Amino acid sequence: MNRSGELCAGEPVLLIDRKRRRYLIDLEAGGEFHSHSGVLPHDELIGNPEGELYRSSRGMVFIALRPTITDYVLKMPRGAQVVYPKDIGAILIQADIFPGARVLESGLGSGALSTGILRAGAKITGYEIREDFEETARANVGRFLGQEGLSSYTTQVRDVYEGIDERDLDRVVLDLPEPWQVVPHAEKALRRGGIFLAYTPSIIQASQLHEAFEESRFGMAETMEVMHRGWHVQGVAVRPDHRMVAHTGFLTHARLLAE
Repeated sequence: MNRSGELCAGEPVLLIDRKRRRYLIDLEAGGEFHSHSGVLPHDELIGNPEGELYRSSRGMVFIALRPTITDYVLKMPRGAQVVYPKDIGAILIQADIFPGARVLESGLGSGALSTGILRAGAKITGYEIREDFEETARANVGRFLGQEGLSSYTTQVRDVYEGIDERDLDRVVLDLPEPWQVVPHAEKALRRGGIFLAYTPSIIQASQLHEAFEESRFGMAETMEVMHRGWHVQGVAVRPDHRMVAHTGFLTHARLLAE
């Protein structure tokens, strides 16, 4: 997917109005963006660089930009609750995702985490128990990353609790309610030194996962969470925002060691 140069038909674009409302659209030759602020033809955007200003039929001014991955994740169609951008960033670091890494991901949901992992250059084998979630995840990945992203994204409708076929994986990344059930399968599927990471909403789930690690070859287990608080900065008026994205989930990771 093109991420620089002129805006092209077929790519997602973010429209932002003067009240900072954001609209994610897919550019289409002959298409139109309709809102309470009027109509804006897509043809006016196609072929122009990012950052241009446009005026709708009712005089509303919009700026057009390519969406960042944060913009996209927060606006993408959802089949399930998405992993928030603040957690995606931490997962990429805690799981040490690298270009070419072979990753088993399960619990694909809406494809937000998949998009982040693929964008980092990894290759994903995805297990998803629900066919509708698998379809949504693939559609969202393809919309943002194009065919290049989908070429590194192999998905199957299956239950990871029943086993993992792949071997010599670099990483196992889970967004599931009972990740401890996957520990025995991950021991066989990961290469030595590989990383197991699970995203769970409850600390009880994280605690049960730690107990499973104690009966396995996994060691160096750690659990963390990420808080995101913005700041209001306007001249000398500087203060924390009244609202913040606080608890969303716990990240628990461990490494596969020798016997």
